[in-house]
Order: sequence, then C-alpha cells, then structure tokens
Amino acid sequence: MSLSTSSDHQNPKSSSIDLSNAESLCLLRLSAIGDVCHAVAMVQAIQRRYPQLKITWILGKVEYQLLKHLEGVEFVIFDKSQGWRSYFNLKRALKGRKFDVLLHMQIALRATIASLAISAKVRIGFDRFRAKEGQWLVTNHAIEPQATPHVLEGFMGFAKAVGVTDLTPSWSIPVPVADTEFAKALIPDGSRVLVICAAASKAERNWLPERYAAVADYAVAKGYRVILCGGPTPLERELAEKIQAAAKSELENQVGKTSLLQLLAVLKQASVVLAPDTGPAHMAVTQGTPVIGLYAHSNPGRTGPYTCLDSVVSVYEQVIAEQKQGDIPWGTRAKGEHLMELIDVDKVITQLDLLLRHPQA
Repeated sequence: MSLSTSSDHQNPKSSSIDLSNAESLCLLRLSAIGDVCHAVAMVQAIQRRYPQLKITWILGKVEYQLLKHLEGVEFVIFDKSQGWRSYFNLKRALKGRKFDVLLHMQIALRATIASLAISAKVRIGFDRFRAKEGQWLVTNHAIEPQATPHVLEGFMGFAKAVGVTDLTPSWSIPVPVADTEFAKALIPDGSRVLVICAAASKAERNWLPERYAAVADYAVAKGYRVILCGGPTPLERELAEKIQAAAKSELENQVGKTSLLQLLAVLKQASVVLAPDTGPAHMAVTQGTPVIGLYAHSNPGRTGPYTCLDSVVSVYEQVIAEQKQGDIPWGTRAKGEHLMELIDVDKVITQLDLLLRHPQA
C-alpha cells in the first residue's frame, strides 16, 4: 500500500495524505463522552470520503456503551480501570496487526503510552503547539495548526489531514429499537419536554439546584414537562434530589435510570436540553435537539454544544478577563469553586423562551 502526499514546503509534516489506496485506519480517542461525540462526526466524514477503509477505534469502556453500534467501525476497548494491565491487554489485542494510518487524537499521557501498542506507518497527531503529554514523540505527521478551534473543529483537522474536503459535521449514531421505544414511551412524539442534565463531572461546574428549579418551574408554567436525567453517581442523584426539593412543581426524575443509549434516545425526543459543560449536552447535539449550555470554567467557543453556541449562557469571558491578563491561550480554564453562581436565572429563561418559540420545540 502506498500513501500519496500533497506537499507543504513550509511544513511537510502537516501535508495532506490521500487514503484512496489505503485499507486500514486506527483511531485513538479513549474519552470522554462529549469528545467521542465530536469524533463520530469526523469518523463519518472520513467514511463518506473513503468507504473502502476499515476503521478500528480504540475507545474507553464507558464510551463504548454509547457507540458500540456505530456502522463500519471495529472497537477495541481500553479499560483504564485495569491500570498497567490495560496497556498489556491492548498490546495483546493488536498483536500482529499493522495499520496504514493512526489518528492519535488524545492529548494525555495514557494515550501516548497506549499508542506504543499500535503499529502504523503514518502516525498523525496534533500540531506541535498542541501535541503535549509526549504526543509529538510518538507521531510522524501533524494536522494543520488552528488558532481558535472548537474541539470538533480540531478533530476535523484530522479528517482534513487525510484528504477529506467535506468537513460539515453530521451524526448517525445507531440506537437499538428497544431503547428508542423506551424513550418514546417516556416522551411520545410531539411532546413538549424540557430535559435537564444538571450534573457535570466536577461539582464546581454545576449550577445551583435552586436555579435549575426556578427554570424548571418556569417551563412547567409554560406547559412543558420537565425531566431530570443523568448518570447513577451519588453526585448526580443528590443534585437531582436538591432540584426537586427546591422546585414548586413536580418534576420527573430519571437520573440513574437510563443506559447511555436510552439517554441518547431520550435526548432526541426532548424539545430542549439544559445542561452545564457535560457529555449529555453534546449527545443532544448529535440528535439535533436544541441545547442551552451553562459555562463558567471553560471557553464555550472551544467546548460548547457545537450547533447551539448561540444559545449558550456564559460568564466565562467575564471571569477569565478578571483572572488573566494579556494574551489568554484559547483553552485556558477559569478557576474557582463558585463561578457558576454568576450565571443568572433570567438570562437562562431568555434563552429558553427563544428556543421554545422554535418550531422544533
């Protein structure tokens, strides 16, 4: 197999590679839920350009539960809970296999180490500025530098690096019939429903329960059902209970009661989703459902719900300007345990009103 390269004389490492004659591609992106949702759009853009390509995706155990039915993709699970054994298990799973191309799409030391188990002639990583955690040591080709990309656009840089020209994101994540039926039984077609996925991975990124409750009460007064959704962790269950306790209306609590694929189907049935910087916000984007994202710690231009950035309610710009001076790197996070308290209920309700007037809602 030969790969043809379109030369870039100033930076030959970021030249475009034609995979028309390639047979196999390996993708390394282990986590997290929101990021793998972005990666699906990139994978499917590559599949449209190179339908002959056999794609193997090395993926985390939890994330696999969401994507396991993805068409035309073989998954190899990397279970980080196994510690050092996870690397030996990956090496065993890939023994004797050689790929034409590796897309090394995760900047984390564990991903750098995991990549050593992958045999590939062409190993594409981020540009030198972003190729941290030793990624630049285990790659031999780089995507083009990007000044202020959304995470999804950063991933699409990998598709562009292998000759894909149609970089418009679209998603097709298969959901089993039983999970779709579950969601439609909970939210019949045509229902008016606000789904609140209140919890982020860290408590400091969560909005206040009484403010979620105020928005929920407003939606109920407008004739909408409000359903609380999320995972089974104690943090998520406790937050849902506090929201219900603060609400004047009766809310429907589905927190911890759905699988990832059931949740994906529920998000598709919703009219609007309200969430902080968390995976379900990006899951909702893949289903075409409007999202109101709540942001204080991270730049929504980089990590916000990609198709709904106009609906984000953010205090990040205000906070980061107070914390940092001069030229602020694009991915800089704001620090503080109480930043989400700066998000005003009225601004969220304003965005909710705009979306509830949308025909889709």
